[in-house]
Amino acid sequence: MTIKRISTGSPFEPKIGYCRAVVAGGFVHVAGTVGQGDTVVEQCKSALDVIGKALAEAGVGFEDAVRVNYYLPDRAEFELCWPILSETFGANPPAATMVECGLIDDKYRIEIELTALAR
Repeated sequence: MTIKRISTGSPFEPKIGYCRAVVAGGFVHVAGTVGQGDTVVEQCKSALDVIGKALAEAGVGFEDAVRVNYYLPDRAEFELCWPILSETFGANPPAATMVECGLIDDKYRIEIELTALAR
């Protein structure tokens, strides 16, 4: 089995010991991704942009997503992201889970982790 690792060049990848995505076993596994911005909506859009670029580098897109996990420190903010997520996945929604939890830094409002089928 071959493994392809996809990096964004973030200084945290070597510091923490991870990469943005790994293509292995017929899947693209995208690491938990936070985005930039002041609001949960801005951060959601930004995180999806980073994830979309990793998926594209792996040769797939959001239509290939089979599983997505959302992590938020305040579950009440999740509903604000629903229109963005619905638009992103359209007619091809993945199985999904939302978990309320602490994130690596208090400035982050959402973290998104995704698994897609590899082609």
